[in-house]
Amino acid sequence: MSTHVRVGNMKRNYALIGAAGYIAPRHMKAIRETGGVLTIAYDLNDSVGVMDSHFPDAAFFTEFEQFENEVYARQARGEQIDYVGICSPNYLHKAHMSFALRSGADAICEKPLVLDPSELDQLIALEKETGHKINSILQLRLHPAIRALKEKVESGPADRMYDVDLGYFTSRGSWYHASWKGDIGRSGGIATNIGVHFYDMLSFVFGPIKSSVVHHRAADASAGYLEFQQARVRWVLSINRSHLPAHTPEGQSTHRSITIDGEEIEFSGGFTDLHTASYQGVLDNEGFGLDVVRPSIELVSDIRNAPLEPEKGEQHPDLLKVIGG
Repeated sequence: MSTHVRVGNMKRNYALIGAAGYIAPRHMKAIRETGGVLTIAYDLNDSVGVMDSHFPDAAFFTEFEQFENEVYARQARGEQIDYVGICSPNYLHKAHMSFALRSGADAICEKPLVLDPSELDQLIALEKETGHKINSILQLRLHPAIRALKEKVESGPADRMYDVDLGYFTSRGSWYHASWKGDIGRSGGIATNIGVHFYDMLSFVFGPIKSSVVHHRAADASAGYLEFQQARVRWVLSINRSHLPAHTPEGQSTHRSITIDGEEIEFSGGFTDLHTASYQGVLDNEGFGLDVVRPSIELVSDIRNAPLEPEKGEQHPDLLKVIGG
């Protein structure tokens, strides 16, 4: 367990890795709204004008070596960097979290923390060695609708099994496959890059995973069947526009649906402030650590490597459209 303790309400200093990424503005907003200061940031790409509306005085580097040198130089001058926010590509998370801890800071990292479950053991050892902590962004656990659902399940019979359908269709253009996200070695594939936070949410609500079957796995889609302690889940994920279900409203490029015993759970809104809530949780020593993320990391690794068994378990009703599309 980390022995590193933050003191009082003192202002925290942050570094940010992946400042040009899609999700980076939410980290900047969270830092500002929780009273922190972004002092230094890094990204290979220099399209980071968004920093001007949050922290215009922050230093910025496009070479990691320069960023690293500046972080260590500041630490040597007694300019403590308390946290390093990480929103870099998935395959770089472990290296960047390791850097954060070795530099004397705690890490706040986007999901998935790692691609290989064995890397979690290495990070646990590094936490013990450095006395610093890794926190994961698992914002669905903080969503009001998901928290209400968890309370409903917990207040019901402990032996009740729920029937859940998860369908997540989010159209992506050819850029996706040309980017690191389309490289399974760097992103972990569809189930990891897009699905990991859903699997974590399902285990948060319905208890530990009991079994997993993979029905379909391709570069643009994945599907299968899961059993949790209190739920049977048919799931399908796709980034292919032609896979959109027939009942998707005309002109809409995304279709997200979670039904529980036939009842739709609406949680498409309410995401605006969840990164801020995540950061505040870390500051309150209520962040999500390595032990929390392990089940979902192990599950997506299994989904990535398991044999296809299309006849085993129940298939999601939209899977035929995916296979035929």
